[in-house]
Amino acid sequence: MDLLLGAVVLGVLLGCFYAAVSVGLSVSFGLLDVPHVAHPAFLVLASYGVYQLNESYDIDPLLAGLAITPLFFLFGLLAYRVYYETFERRGSDAGVRGIAFFFGIAFIIEVLIIMQFGVDQRSVSATYIGKSWRFGEFRIPIRQLVAFAVALGLTVLLAVYLSKTFMGRAIRAVAQDEEALRLMGANPVRIKQFAFGIATAVLGIAGALLIIVAPVEPTLDRAYIGRTFCVVVMAGLGSISGTLIAAIILGVAESIVLTMFGASWAPAISFAMLLGVLAVRPQGLLGR
Repeated sequence: MDLLLGAVVLGVLLGCFYAAVSVGLSVSFGLLDVPHVAHPAFLVLASYGVYQLNESYDIDPLLAGLAITPLFFLFGLLAYRVYYETFERRGSDAGVRGIAFFFGIAFIIEVLIIMQFGVDQRSVSATYIGKSWRFGEFRIPIRQLVAFAVALGLTVLLAVYLSKTFMGRAIRAVAQDEEALRLMGANPVRIKQFAFGIATAVLGIAGALLIIVAPVEPTLDRAYIGRTFCVVVMAGLGSISGTLIAAIILGVAESIVLTMFGASWAPAISFAMLLGVLAVRPQGLLGR
């Protein structure tokens, strides 16, 4: 019983971390309908940026993540503009070609990381990494608590931004009826480009959390593509609060399976849950 309770607690912490790495995809794929399969590759790239700043200047990983956020915002603006001019503006098959486009970007990012850093795992140093807190019989790594707190704050902050600010409401409006927004005098392309920049910028923090939780290596994006898309689809496309709930469900499920049946079964959970949601409730937990 204690073992199961410990697995649930660690699963909740892991789930909030999954929310942080998925919330950007909830905007780019869920709201903007962009087939952003390079999202996990952007995440790993951010982790290596954090690693470089931590290694060269001994900057705390979280501060390093904040430092690269503006660069990732500009990176997102550029990536969407190229995608729009090359595919989306040209016709109805933008989705299929867009998938190939973002797969190409993911492959290029992976190759560039290997050329610069090699294939070995990389990690960061900070005062809270390697330590743990004991609560009765449980021992919880402080790095997991840091990731939990920052991930929860990041998800809530983005949810408030999208629901309470003018630009956030514009982003939701362009997701619901792009043509109506155009008739009102707004420029949907610029709004979508800005939203894609926001979705990419949050990966600066998410990448910091990724390398805080565990060492990273260039092909780590393959392990997260199933998890991130599972969370976004299970949540309901574009639902930020649903993303947090779905991520916690996935985290708890993975943690219990890992505890009860071993590590080899855990990676299959996300794909199994994704197939189950698509079969039973395609609109997701909080989708309409």
